[in-house]
Amino acid sequence: MLRYLYGSQLDAYPKLSDTMFRDRAAQFRDRLKWDVAVDAQGYERDEYDACDPLYVIWQQPDGSHGGSMRFLPTTGPTMVNDHFSDLMDGDRVQSPHIWESTRFCLSCDSNSRVAAALVLGGIEIGRGFGITQCVGVFDARMVRIYRMIGASPDVLGSTGEGRAKISVGLWTFDPIDRMRVLLRAGVSSTVSEHWYARAFGSRPLKLQARAA
Repeated sequence: MLRYLYGSQLDAYPKLSDTMFRDRAAQFRDRLKWDVAVDAQGYERDEYDACDPLYVIWQQPDGSHGGSMRFLPTTGPTMVNDHFSDLMDGDRVQSPHIWESTRFCLSCDSNSRVAAALVLGGIEIGRGFGITQCVGVFDARMVRIYRMIGASPDVLGSTGEGRAKISVGLWTFDPIDRMRVLLRAGVSSTVSEHWYARAFGSRPLKLQARAA
């Protein structure tokens, strides 16, 4: 199931939090060989985890982490503006209607449905918070995953070649995308809205279609 948790709420879910940061270390440092900081506890965390971000986390039946994404408004500190603006010719993405998504992470035993569920969680945040778009940095391996889910971004800029290619992407939320991702995740609209309401209450969820 999906959980929506702010950083300040993670202490209430110690197993979920512990396994999420350990899985991030296993994915980004060990498997992908990224130059990331891992502390003495085996956690991969950076300065944006200290900004009280909103996490979308797939919780396994035993309470452990199955996958996660991290969201921050672009009106504050973001990875894309602080470290990757050169991929957009020095432009910055800053709008109350655009949030940043980073640290897309899957545990070693997760599958494509978990990946789709995480993207679904991002779409539900968009509906609930009035966000129209999401920006993020992604590597070459994610191109296939996003295509499989049915949620490929518009690429704003890239650097590198092959597996080392890094891109900045912009996703525009759309009702058609949501239905496609629901199918990929194997989740009904009612269940998805229940997961969201459990975190944020019965705030109306709306999503306007893109203009043709």
